[in-house]
Amino acid sequence: MNFSELFLQFQNYLKGIFDPSEDRESEVETIENICKGINFRGSNLWVLIFAIFIASLGLNVNSTAVIIGAMLISPLMGPIMGIGLGLGINDFELIKKAFRNLAIATVFGILTSTFYFLISPLNEARSELLARTTPTIYDVLIAFFGGMAGIVASSTRLKGNVIPGVAIATALMPPLCTAGFGIASGNFSYFFGAFYLYMINSVFIAFATTLGVKLMHFSKKTFVDKARGKRVQQLVYTILFLTIVPSVYITYNMIRKNIFQTSADRFIVNEINFPNTFVVNKYIDAEAPDRKISVSLVGKEVPEESIIMLRQKMEQYGLENVRLDISQGFGKKEEDAGREGLNNLVLQDFYRRNQEKMKQQVQEINYLKSRLEKYTVYDSVALSISPELKILFPYIRSIAVSRLVRTEVELQRSDTLTVAFLSYQKAPVALEEERFKSWLATRLKVPNVEIIRY
Repeated sequence: MNFSELFLQFQNYLKGIFDPSEDRESEVETIENICKGINFRGSNLWVLIFAIFIASLGLNVNSTAVIIGAMLISPLMGPIMGIGLGLGINDFELIKKAFRNLAIATVFGILTSTFYFLISPLNEARSELLARTTPTIYDVLIAFFGGMAGIVASSTRLKGNVIPGVAIATALMPPLCTAGFGIASGNFSYFFGAFYLYMINSVFIAFATTLGVKLMHFSKKTFVDKARGKRVQQLVYTILFLTIVPSVYITYNMIRKNIFQTSADRFIVNEINFPNTFVVNKYIDAEAPDRKISVSLVGKEVPEESIIMLRQKMEQYGLENVRLDISQGFGKKEEDAGREGLNNLVLQDFYRRNQEKMKQQVQEINYLKSRLEKYTVYDSVALSISPELKILFPYIRSIAVSRLVRTEVELQRSDTLTVAFLSYQKAPVALEEERFKSWLATRLKVPNVEIIRY
């Protein structure tokens, strides 16, 4: 068997693996299934409103599980995939219908989330909410591949959990709710950032659906005006371009800041490492053109010559034209401390808080020592009183003294009990045993002693 035959077999094998035609529904069924989820009226609209409330609550209390639940409930995927389907088969009536319903869903979603955040007593922007205010190119890729998974699943009989998974991955609900938070709080940077993320998800899910429909060779409408079709295609590509460009710019800035942050951290860890000197605080400002690194030190003061050498080494870490501010010591005058870097009051506060913490730890240690002594004192008490026992109570053969906690089950009450375990050469009379108990209680400075024979 020659190489060409092997390659042909391998090619056929791969084609058999990746060919989805065995599981595919008919084209008519796929179109019907997508069209069913387009309309936003009646129960579908109410489900959306309730899902918006749930997602807003999740963002408000910073609960990822609640947000995921809201995304599973949300019916927003329907009109978005409807737009993509209409573009793929040149059905402009379907495009208009899907776009109209998406606009209705978007407006009601923003109004509902705005209403919730206006009446909510929690006005703090939590991490789950802030994560939806700065979209990047990665959100574009997530939306695109999510849309591709969605259209492939919609065209097969084995849909499984793909559509709900796409709804979670592409996260249509949270940015819509964050946009409402931006309006309610008067922070329009949040509104525009979140709404832009919502636009990215919607546009690229629709685009992926269009691409999937074309790759699967769905039948196109033949009665569409060609000039009109060309204008729609131009509009689609314009929207795609205008949507993707800002995300590319934001991603570039994010990566640049991340590279700067990583280089600055490496520089601080590797170079600002002097004996008996510790970095207690650092601040890295990656915003051009005034990029700077501010570091606060405690301990042995670093000489000026070493600081000059540090500034020279910054070029090795790609930190050219970056200002290095170092604040150190507690004995400088106020004007020197305020000349550059962090204010000396920060270090004083750090020192004071550590002193208070050390004082509390010393108090806790002393308390635990005193508690421990009360229990360990009995380890040696028997040995210390044995000479006296030989004289006063010669009938005692051995003794063990311990401190126990006794609990009364009925009253659910506990008290401390001192117990002496005794063995005798000969059993004493009751009067002698009472005399021994009184002597031992006095000797151990406890109110009472229980005797157990063994």
